[in-house]
Amino acid sequence: MSVSTVPAPKKPEDTSALRRGWTTGACAAGAAASAFGALTGQGFEDPVRIILPGGQDPAFALAVESQGDGWALAGIIKDAGDDPDVTHGAMVQTRVSWGEPGSGVVFVAGEGVGTVTKPGLPIDVGEPSITPGPRAQIADALRARNKGTVPDVVIELSIPGGEAMALKTLNPRLGVLGGLSILGTTGVVIPYSCSSWIHSIHRGIDVARALGVDHVVGSTGDTSEQAAKAMLGLGDQSLLDMGDFAGGMLKYLAKNPVARVTVAGGIGKLTKLAQGALDLHSSRSKVDVGFLQDLVADEGKAIDWSAVETAAQALLVTEAAGVALADRVAALAQTKAQAVAGSECRVDILVFDRRGRLVGRAD
Repeated sequence: MSVSTVPAPKKPEDTSALRRGWTTGACAAGAAASAFGALTGQGFEDPVRIILPGGQDPAFALAVESQGDGWALAGIIKDAGDDPDVTHGAMVQTRVSWGEPGSGVVFVAGEGVGTVTKPGLPIDVGEPSITPGPRAQIADALRARNKGTVPDVVIELSIPGGEAMALKTLNPRLGVLGGLSILGTTGVVIPYSCSSWIHSIHRGIDVARALGVDHVVGSTGDTSEQAAKAMLGLGDQSLLDMGDFAGGMLKYLAKNPVARVTVAGGIGKLTKLAQGALDLHSSRSKVDVGFLQDLVADEGKAIDWSAVETAAQALLVTEAAGVALADRVAALAQTKAQAVAGSECRVDILVFDRRGRLVGRAD
């Protein structure tokens, strides 16, 4: 599953009835198993069944199969279930050929699969961006079809059109160039779990630390990110697409600290953080206008709250009254965030309006 850089679709109130899907890693393992069967003279398994780490045993129908001298290729269409995944419907192809004796499984990036170019990821620089989970799932699927031992083979993974798809993901920022990553720890896609988004935030922190970056910015959206980048003079390697997942970022920083993190966003999202929410999505946390009234109650200014329903409206009426509401929100958000991030990572807060104008700060 690859996370899109565009805003996440609204999560349904009830996800219990949504259909789960399969990761690119699970599809690659299924295709590898079928192609290996053909390579060893057993023919293509179709459908091909594999065992995932959690015990699930999905059966994948083949969309492509071909074979030549010393190689075989199988392809599976990824079904992400009801998750809004950029790779849903993509063709995941695995080409298996014989490797050098004693080599084990050697992975190669084919069309549409990216290559790692920055340190900090769980894969070495220069390696195809196939994460450890799928590598293990592929090895297990081959072992099950090779009398309990891992064969000496070259596994070339490809996703036709993957290079264009990758431009809609965080891969370029993470230093994964030329295509998508093959992902999936469990092999299962849970709809709207946003696990890949949080995974990308964590990998962004890992890359920043490996590059020696001591100041990162987690932004709730593109406007705040660009405004913070310009204001602080930071490069792209410092930017984390935090989105709604303040908790996912701050908790990871508590265990993997950098010297300084700036949380940048609009008044609405940062009010939720000030209230103590760590998931800032509209379906999982709400702005309490009464909370904002209490923040400025000691000012003694005449503020008409009768038509105020949102944090953005509260900002306008308090600014008109000469009250620095955004500064107070920032200060309280900083306190809440600092408690989560721990003592080794200093937290700053920048509040921007919808035009990218700085309206509040705590730094």
